[in-house]
Parts: sequence; C-alpha cells; structure tokens
Amino acid sequence: MQYIGLGSAGVKVSRICLGCWSFGNSAPWMIELAETRKVIARAIDLGITFFDTANEYSRGRSEEILGECLKDRRDEMVVATKVYFPMGAGSNDSGLSRRHILQQINGSLKRLKMDYVDLYQTHRWDYTTPIEETLRTLDGLVHQGKVRYIGTSSMWARQFAKALSISDRLGLERFVSMQNHYNLCYREEEREMIPLCREEGIALIPWSPLGQGFLTGKYRRTESPDSPRYKSSKVFAERYFHPENFDVLERAQEVASEKGAPVAQVALAWLLHKGVTAPIIGATKVEHVEDAVKSLELKLNENDIKRLEEPYKPHPIWGHR
Repeated sequence: MQYIGLGSAGVKVSRICLGCWSFGNSAPWMIELAETRKVIARAIDLGITFFDTANEYSRGRSEEILGECLKDRRDEMVVATKVYFPMGAGSNDSGLSRRHILQQINGSLKRLKMDYVDLYQTHRWDYTTPIEETLRTLDGLVHQGKVRYIGTSSMWARQFAKALSISDRLGLERFVSMQNHYNLCYREEEREMIPLCREEGIALIPWSPLGQGFLTGKYRRTESPDSPRYKSSKVFAERYFHPENFDVLERAQEVASEKGAPVAQVALAWLLHKGVTAPIIGATKVEHVEDAVKSLELKLNENDIKRLEEPYKPHPIWGHR
C-alpha cells in the first residue's frame, strides 16, 4: 500500500479509499454486516486505512456497519462521513444549517460508535444557508474535538473558491479535500475544479472512479444490461449508457488487454497517474478490494494515457445536486 498526505493536512491516508455506499440494505446490490466484515477485513489486510461513508447511506445503516467493523481498530483508521441530504421529513432535517449539522454529527458519532471523525464533509452545496454559517459551525466542531478535518463534495469551482476565501478571511478551518465526480468517462472536473484544488493544496478523493461499475467492463454496447444496479437505478443508466462512453470503455479494454490486467485496474491506475489523492472505490466482494489495490502497481506511460483519453467527448455537468 502507498500512503499520502490528505492535501495540505498533516494526516496520511491510503491511496485507495474504501467507500461504504454499498453497505446497508436500501438497494438490491448492497451488502449487510456479515459480508461487509469480510470486505473490510481484507481491505485492512491490504493496508487500506481510509474509509468514507455518509449519514444518508441506507439512512445511517452504513455508518452503523462501518463502526461495528472498525471498533477494534479505530485509532489506526481515517474515517470520513458526510452531511447534507435529508435524514427525516421535517423542514430542518436536511441542508447545512447550524441546527442540522450539530444534530447530524451527534447522530453519526453515535452510529459509528466513535468519539470523533477524521474528516467531516459537506455532501453538496446548500443554496438556502449562508456558507459563513456552515463554515463557522464546522470550525466549532473541530475546536470541540468531534471532527479533525473538514472536507466537501460536488459543487461549482466558483462556490469552492468562495468557501476557501471566506475561511481564510474569517480565520476558520479550511476544507482540506474535495470529493468530486471524476473518472475516464466523466472528466469535466478537469476544466476548473481540479486546477483550483491543485493550486490550493486540496486533496482530490473522487467518487464513482469506475462509473458505478460501468468501467469494470461487464457491460457491452450491443447487450441489454441485466444487472440489479442497472435495473433499479435510473440515474446509472442515464449517466453512462451512451455511445461516447462505450467508446471510452472499449479503448480502456484495449489498453487493459495489452497490460494483461482487468479494465477496472486500468481505469483506477489512470486516476492515480492523474494525481488524485485516493479514489473512493465501492466494493461488495473481497475481489473488488484486491483488484483496486493492484491498480497501484499498474504502470501507464504517456502514450497509454493519451490513448485512454483520446475518445472522450464533453458531457453535461453531473453530480452537483
């Protein structure tokens, strides 16, 4: 395993982050506690120390499962969770208000069975709450010891620049990481967000690095998908099942064949060669974790990267809301 600083923060994380979206019971492809124990145990064996979840994943069940699996290894791990999406039907049960954040950090800590989280992230931009209110609240959580660092996810670059500027002006804790949508089939973040993050020393920890499984190579242009995820997720089908994305996938399959590696490893290796801190991989089987870790050893030269990027066509923006 390789380890790297989380942007300009002092904490070190593994270069593969295990995402916990698939832990719980809210979709057919997800796994519960017994299966998750095997996945997390293997991840730890392979040196993964970085785990990412959110309060809304299976309405808190993901946090409960992660906390149970890590309870004997807490001090060795870097645990991240998120806040924003609805956790109830009330008018104050979502967003980034002081009220909601303070309520949700306590709920997350209780479910995780932890005294603090290493990285607390805003899941989306809140258009109804002043960013100053959000940043002051997060700063307070750091000073209370409930949170070690703060991060964020999926917004416009101008919004992120505004947040960083306000933190600097008011002397508040700064976001140290950006969890954005970035993979071989979706590279719009290269226009503004990624250059901004590099300039500001922000860690890049992209979500959906394999396009929700599209870049694993199990789907074909000429075949009607039969997977539970495709059948139950309208968003998955709308985002990835287009001719231009199959052009990218098939090029990645060509490079993978030449390297003697699975296409998923090539897709992850490309991200690592592009300088991201740690792609957040989803896993429902031990083999998924093993393949992801092997991507750290896969070398791509300049020609490989050029060929992988060549078929890409610009997309509408996805994932900011």
